[in-house]
Amino acid sequence: MQTCSVERAVNLFGDKWKFLILRDLMNGKMRFSELKRSIGKISQKVLTQNLRSLEASGLLTRTIYPVIPPKVEYELTDLGYSLRPVIDALRKWGEQHANA
Repeated sequence: MQTCSVERAVNLFGDKWKFLILRDLMNGKMRFSELKRSIGKISQKVLTQNLRSLEASGLLTRTIYPVIPPKVEYELTDLGYSLRPVIDALRKWGEQHANA
């Protein structure tokens, strides 16, 4: 059964944590601890699950560096960066309606 384009988009990146991860990665590569700190009240487990989901969807890449301690960086793919207008529109809407 074919789903509508809005439903497909929401299924791809539809929860609040994914939007916040995408928002933060718009500025470039980040490590797990940086993402966790910038997002705030997200558990390590939930952040890991969302990062894996975004990676599986092709919206971000994970690079593991062979150093001790392990270093892992997350970065948006071109597909992930293509969501910039969506994130910007949500930011603008939030600013305009923050007091509603």
